Amino acid sequence: MIYLLMPGEPSQQLQTMIKAAVGSSSIKIIKTAEALPDLQNKKILFAVEIDEMGFNIPLLHILKQLMLRGKDALLGSQGALLVHSASELYTKSTAAALIFLANQLGCSFMGHPLVEATGSLHNFLTWQKTYQTSLEQISFDLSRRLGERLLTDQPTRIQHPQIAVLHSSYRKSSNTLMLWDMIKKQLSQCHIEELHVQNGTVLDCIGCPYHTCRHFGLQSSCFYGGFMVKEVLPAIENADAVIWICPNYNDSVSANLMAVINRLTALYHKIKFYDKYIFAAIVSGNSGSDSLAKQLIDALNINKGFRLPPYFSIMATANDPGSILKVKNIEEMTDFFSRNMLRQIKA
Repeated sequence: MIYLLMPGEPSQQLQTMIKAAVGSSSIKIIKTAEALPDLQNKKILFAVEIDEMGFNIPLLHILKQLMLRGKDALLGSQGALLVHSASELYTKSTAAALIFLANQLGCSFMGHPLVEATGSLHNFLTWQKTYQTSLEQISFDLSRRLGERLLTDQPTRIQHPQIAVLHSSYRKSSNTLMLWDMIKKQLSQCHIEELHVQNGTVLDCIGCPYHTCRHFGLQSSCFYGGFMVKEVLPAIENADAVIWICPNYNDSVSANLMAVINRLTALYHKIKFYDKYIFAAIVSGNSGSDSLAKQLIDALNINKGFRLPPYFSIMATANDPGSILKVKNIEEMTDFFSRNMLRQIKA
C-alpha cells in the first residue's frame, strides 16, 4: 500500500501526476494532521502543491504533528515526492526541506526520489530532447516510474562494507575531523578509505557539453584528469557508502568538496548511484548545519541519485579548536550515528 500524504488542494497537474504514480496500487490518502495514522514501516508518497509564495500550510501542520511523535515517527518508512509549483520556483527547495525533516524522523529515500513540475513545466524541456513528446506526458511518465520504484525499492546490505570518506580539512584545527575520528572508532567492521581533497587538487567543473562529459565518463575519466580521476572517482565507484565531512563555510559545503560533487557528473554517466549510501558529519561554528544537510540532499540524493538512509547526518555546533569534544552528549550522538550506519549498510 502507498500512504499518500496530500495536504491542501492539489492542482489538476498534480492530481494527474498522482494518478500516474499510484497506478492500480492500494492507497490511503492523508490530507490533514488530524488524520495521521501510524506511519512507521510504510511506503509514503508526499504530494505537495506549492502556492505563489512557496508555501503549503497544511503540510507544515502535518510535519509539526509528526515531530511531536518523536524522532522515530517515520522509522522504517521509505519516501518519494511529487511537487508542483504555481510558479517557476520553490520545487527543489521545498523537496530538500521536506526530505531533511522526514529523514530526521527516520524516513529513508531512494535515489532520485522527486518528480518536480514547475508552473510552465519547462523543467522537463531537457527530457523532451530525448523523449520527443509533450511536457505533460513526460511529467506523467516520470511520475509513473517514480511510483513503481517506490513500491519495488529494497535497500541492499553488504557483508564487508567499503566506505569512502571525503574531507578537505586539517587535523590540527578541524572539529569536523575530530568528530569523524570519534565515529570511525566504531566502524572497525568496514573497510575505510579516507581522501583529503586539498586546495588545488580538484578543479571545479568546466561545464563540458553533455556528449563530451559522457565520452570521458564512460572511460572512467574527465576532461581535467588529475587527483579526481586517479583517486576520487575510483574510491566512490568502489564504495558502498560515502561519508562527507563538512565544516560549515558560510552556510555552504566547502569549495573543494563542492567541486568534487560537480565533477561527479562524469562518473554519473557511467554508473547509477542507487545502491550507494550517503552520510554526512557536519559541524557549524555558530549555526546553519541544516543548510549544509539540505544542500547535500539536493545535490546527491535528488540530483545524483545516491540513497539517503534514515538519520543520514550528524550535526553539531563547535567553534574553537577542540570544542567539539565538549559538546553536550557528543559521545551518545556519535554512538547513535555509528550504530545507525552499520544497521543501514551492513548485512
